Amino acid sequence: MTTDSPPALLVLHAVRITGFADTPVIAHRYGLDAAETKEALLDAEARGWVEHTAFAGAGGWSLTERGRAENERQLAAELARVGGADEVRDVYREFLPLNARLLRACTDWQLRPTAGDRLAVNDHSDPAWDARILHELADIDSALRLSADRLGSVLTRFRGYDTRFTTALARARAGEGGWVDRTDVDSCHRVWFELHEDLIATLGLDRHAEP
Repeated sequence: MTTDSPPALLVLHAVRITGFADTPVIAHRYGLDAAETKEALLDAEARGWVEHTAFAGAGGWSLTERGRAENERQLAAELARVGGADEVRDVYREFLPLNARLLRACTDWQLRPTAGDRLAVNDHSDPAWDARILHELADIDSALRLSADRLGSVLTRFRGYDTRFTTALARARAGEGGWVDRTDVDSCHRVWFELHEDLIATLGLDRHAEP
């Protein structure tokens, strides 16, 4: 049976996987009530788990080191409670080669090496080059659906990554190229980055120690 996570955990975890976001974005991530989310964030701030900073007219919440440790403690306890560690680890092992493919696709979307410049920017003037990348992303999308189903059967909070990725890919294929790799929209790259962060946080792993 799929398990719902408590709102306080979801608020802290939303800060973790978004990296830096203001209250409405944090609330929206898991469909939480805005007022309750604000209250949970202020409580977490009082505990030293999150901090709010502002610059260039924008503000947002981010985790402190204590908050990161607390988030991982809560996630580990939750995973142990539902008995889903083996399933999530299996999905993560399958995720790693897909991650390498996704990163390569995003790099190829940004760069198209030439004889004189291996770091030449992809100006998207070669339809065959871009079509190959979009086809690769479609293959990754298909694999992601299977992984998302498995993760969603463990914890409800894992649901939605596949539909978000599919939506972003559809927009890219319709001509909105930024939906492959932009960080300020719910692009393929952003969705994938969040899933990656979600998996390593849930399993208590270090992204930089990955094979």
